[in-house]
Amino acid sequence: MVRVLLHWVLNAIALLVVSHFVAGFVVSNFVSALIAVLVIGLLNATFGLMLKLITLPLGIVTFGLFFLVINAIILKFSSVFVPGFSVMTFAAAFWGAVALGVIHVLIGLFRDSKPTPVRD
Repeated sequence: MVRVLLHWVLNAIALLVVSHFVAGFVVSNFVSALIAVLVIGLLNATFGLMLKLITLPLGIVTFGLFFLVINAIILKFSSVFVPGFSVMTFAAAFWGAVALGVIHVLIGLFRDSKPTPVRD
């Protein structure tokens, strides 16, 4: 349970970080970021999964880059439902999806790295 809460908070922080670097990507406060992460997760688990399955051949041809477009659509669509979270343009949604992807890769690198034991 703690791991799920930590994942939720880290994703909200990632959303706040992206809002500082991507023009047109606005998150007003931490509570809005937490709610936005929940909505994005729900939309990704339902609508996003369906879109990714339908466009799988296009995703394969573009080496997975088309899935950034789907993630941008999910971000733009979720901004409709969450007060305090708005994505002004599709370009902002696309660059927000790219930035979130990079942040998630970095978080994954730090999360999966384990300190090596020191042997005498």
